[in-house]
Amino acid sequence: MFVHFRYAFQPWSSRLGKTMALFLLIMRKITGIEAQKKNSDRVSIFLEGSYAFGLSKMVAAWLTVGQSLSEEKIEALQADDTREVAMQRALNFLSYRARSEQEIRANLTRAEIPEVVLEATLQRLRELNLVNDADFARMWIEGRKQFRPRSRRFLAYELRLKGIDEQVAQDALEDQVVDEVEALNAGRKIARRLATLDFQDFRAKLGGYLGRRGFSYQAIAPALRQLWDELHPDGEISNFDDEENL
Repeated sequence: MFVHFRYAFQPWSSRLGKTMALFLLIMRKITGIEAQKKNSDRVSIFLEGSYAFGLSKMVAAWLTVGQSLSEEKIEALQADDTREVAMQRALNFLSYRARSEQEIRANLTRAEIPEVVLEATLQRLRELNLVNDADFARMWIEGRKQFRPRSRRFLAYELRLKGIDEQVAQDALEDQVVDEVEALNAGRKIARRLATLDFQDFRAKLGGYLGRRGFSYQAIAPALRQLWDELHPDGEISNFDDEENL
């Protein structure tokens, strides 16, 4: 009976030894955690005396020298780090001005952020209301109205380039942009510089300026008339009968 037990036990003991050896082989000890010289927000992780990978300080906050890591834990840390890097890059990109979803997507793609992480990052930004294409469209239009007035058509084109849905863009434009008003605002910004010109040159230069900003004749003509009258209240002849040649 003892002999049978001994021979039966040996294979099990051998398998256990191999399992423990495999476990010890897979577990790797942290032998160093050092701040990176080129990026103070990241640290370098050394395993068994050699550099293994980098992590953001936030992800590495709970790691200590002497701690052992399994391959599974290492993979989880690196996945967390990728998510953290994506979020921090997106937040930094947003810190300069509001961005559309397409702009953020392009920025993260250039950084080679994996698609699944990119989508999760965008979803988190939506939940935090840090990205909202409807709000972006309204802010973009407001900024243009204040500093660089454009026609509805031109603004719609710009928003399309930013990846804004056509209906979202049209809703924002409907609420904020009247071409006749914007043509007048745009023209007023430079009309005084043209005040010394005769009407023909005034009309050609200012009409061309407004035309390049997407305004139609129907919006340009009344703007030219009003701006000329504002600059020449004495009633200097303008001959607006020839406006169709703008």
